[in-house]
Amino acid sequence: MPAIAKFESNSDAAVGSGGNSTPQKRRLRSNSSPMKLSPMKCKSPRRRLAMPSVANCRFELESEKDADATVGSSGDSTPQKRKLRSDSSPMKPNPVSSPMKCKSARRRLSACTSTPANGIEKYFSQKKPQVFCKPPVVLKPNWNPKDKEHLRIVKEALHLSTVPSTVACRDDEQKRVLEFCKSCIEQEKAGSLYVCGCPGTGKSLSMEKVKQLLVNWAGEGGFQEPDVLELNCTSLTKTSDIFTKILGKHQPQKKANGTTSLQLLQKFYSQKPQSDGTKMMLIIADELDYLITKDRAVLHDLFMLTTYPFSRCILLGVANAIDLADRFVPKLQSLNCKPMVITFRAYSKEQILKILQERLMALPYTVFQPHALELCARKVAAASGDMRKALCISRSAIEMLEAELRESTNKLNSSTVENPFSEQQTAPALALAKKQEIDVVRIDHMAVALSKTYKSPVVDTIQCLPQHQQIIMCSAAKHFRGVKKDTTIGELNKSYLDICKSTLIPALGSFEFSSMCKVLNDQGLLKLSGQSRDIKSKRVTLNVDEGDITFALQGIRFFRNCLQ
Repeated sequence: MPAIAKFESNSDAAVGSGGNSTPQKRRLRSNSSPMKLSPMKCKSPRRRLAMPSVANCRFELESEKDADATVGSSGDSTPQKRKLRSDSSPMKPNPVSSPMKCKSARRRLSACTSTPANGIEKYFSQKKPQVFCKPPVVLKPNWNPKDKEHLRIVKEALHLSTVPSTVACRDDEQKRVLEFCKSCIEQEKAGSLYVCGCPGTGKSLSMEKVKQLLVNWAGEGGFQEPDVLELNCTSLTKTSDIFTKILGKHQPQKKANGTTSLQLLQKFYSQKPQSDGTKMMLIIADELDYLITKDRAVLHDLFMLTTYPFSRCILLGVANAIDLADRFVPKLQSLNCKPMVITFRAYSKEQILKILQERLMALPYTVFQPHALELCARKVAAASGDMRKALCISRSAIEMLEAELRESTNKLNSSTVENPFSEQQTAPALALAKKQEIDVVRIDHMAVALSKTYKSPVVDTIQCLPQHQQIIMCSAAKHFRGVKKDTTIGELNKSYLDICKSTLIPALGSFEFSSMCKVLNDQGLLKLSGQSRDIKSKRVTLNVDEGDITFALQGIRFFRNCLQ
């Protein structure tokens, strides 16, 4: 064989160089020639552990080469001892080796005995008990709707006047308002902020929470606690009375003699205070949209108070009109008193459900079925996202359960009076009444309460209108959203044309539009007024609730997009 010839030639060269040679012992057949590597087959882990690694084979190959070189240089060679089968001859790896078969990760790790244990090997070697974290399930007993005390506690928890300890789902908005107020106090600088959002989105509750947090922060941080003035603009007799209230907070003994409260405030904020200890004032003006007058001067003057050089007031204006800032920002910006705007979005289904659950969590018993609360949250979120509406519907569902229990009790009493000796007939009725005494508000009670709240002849009428009349109702709902109560038919026609243009629907002419407005007036959905002969100059008012229009048309994606 060629391998044997090569081996013999190397041995002759070694003998010739040294001069002395000793007869070599006979080798085994398996040690006669070096073996070429062939593609390895997958073996069991035990057999792979018994095999030497490739690194060991290379080490033996190099050691034997060094030994041969040493023998050739010294001239003395000693007979080699008989080697084991596994250590018989150095295995030269084939330079062009064929690819090895794929092994699993665990087999490759077990084959490499010289590698240190890595994370995967430790993971497979250590058996860890699996721990499943399950949320704690709190099982509460059902309530008794016939118990007056139970009924009072539940209704009180769902009442609008009950102020929760925390305002859920409004953490981001509260944080932004609080950071704004903190920066004003730290810099001793006046500022204005406008908070807008649909009704029932937690604006007033959030402002109350921000006020408490700000006062606590100022006391803990070593700042002077600001004076707080909270007022509801709907309680003002005149719009200008708001300046009188602000002046009375600053200077209780000061009376306006020949000058207005606004002029005194402007003078007060224009002069440097005599003492450095003047406190900052936090003004929370709720229902700010009631200050809108024809010339809008009161609203402009109120925001202008924060621009005077020595003004120390922080104005937080709260209103339901989302577009108030868009209408007045250009004017306020030109007066250098543009406020920061924070919008409170309508509650989603998940948020309404979470708030209802948090209100009911403090009760020691279960009142509603989970599906009933989910139905309420889904319907209210689709209609308006008004949390106050969801609380009222939940209370109405409890009343539905009360009415059902009263009706079943009356039927049971009447049947007992008519047949006092028929125990077989009264036994099932007694069992049913006993079951209902510990029953909860079911999904059918919630459905009746929802239909009672939203379903009305107005909703049915709107759903049966032709398409263009429904578009007119949508344009009227968008146009009157906020504080605007009436407008002209010409202005309403512009809103109608904008919707038609954005949705690529051919619009009606002005004469046809006026005729449809008269039809809607006859049906009681719109109200036309005015003695003007020009139909475009007549005043038009929305005669139904905006929520009824939204609820009637929310099932159609086209109208749902128009109302957004």
